[in-house]
Amino acid sequence: MAGPTTAERGARGPSEGTARPPRQGSPLRRLRVPGRPLLIAAAAVVLVATGIWVLYGSQWLRLEKVTTSGTEILTPEEVTAAAAAPTGSPLISVDTDAIEARLLHKLPRIESVDVVRSWPDGIELEVTERKPVLLMEKGARFVEVDAEGVRFATVDKAPEGLPLLELSVAQSPGLRRFGTDRLVVEAVRVWGDLPGKVATDARVVTVRSYDYITLKLSRDRTVVWGNAERGEAKSRALAALMKAAPKARHFDVSAPTAPAASGS
Repeated sequence: MAGPTTAERGARGPSEGTARPPRQGSPLRRLRVPGRPLLIAAAAVVLVATGIWVLYGSQWLRLEKVTTSGTEILTPEEVTAAAAAPTGSPLISVDTDAIEARLLHKLPRIESVDVVRSWPDGIELEVTERKPVLLMEKGARFVEVDAEGVRFATVDKAPEGLPLLELSVAQSPGLRRFGTDRLVVEAVRVWGDLPGKVATDARVVTVRSYDYITLKLSRDRTVVWGNAERGEAKSRALAALMKAAPKARHFDVSAPTAPAASGS
């Protein structure tokens, strides 16, 4: 007997018990795909929460030690005490800017300081101290002045090799205009422009006004410098004068194009 025709098979549909495979993209196919985005998001949340707990809540990453480097006159103990770093706090939460501000305020000898976290449990204080270039007498003590004209410390004993700075400006009409701080800066500028050998021989820098600054050198020599302007030209003129008149005792380079030397 002949089997069913193609038309008959189409009319009757698929045989019983024979499942047709689901088409691509059907609801049944979608249900079989795992929820990977949700798993990834959940894992990310767990990692972030764990990281926050490790940084802020655990006992592993807390500030336990403070180290100091770069000190010369100051001691590491002085710097550490002034820093007042919050030992025991989470290292991530330590306010390094606040520590820097405290050090600069409490210890004017410090010119700059880098406050660096040293994982897992430390803070490093990298200090640069101011260096004096001039001294000002204050009773029996001395005020140190750095290369920026900052008066930063008072000491009992004068460091060797530093000239004195004298301000004799009480009667100067320019004092009100320029102020003491500005005149100190001008004196430092003059000292910085001196030829090397002359700077070594300098004993006193005297400021009588903004436009009249003089120097006392070793061997009872004096220099009239004038104001702090045109420092390089005045330095060259002074070096040439001292070479041309080595026995002279008075030098005037206030007008560097017409310097003068006298005395012997």
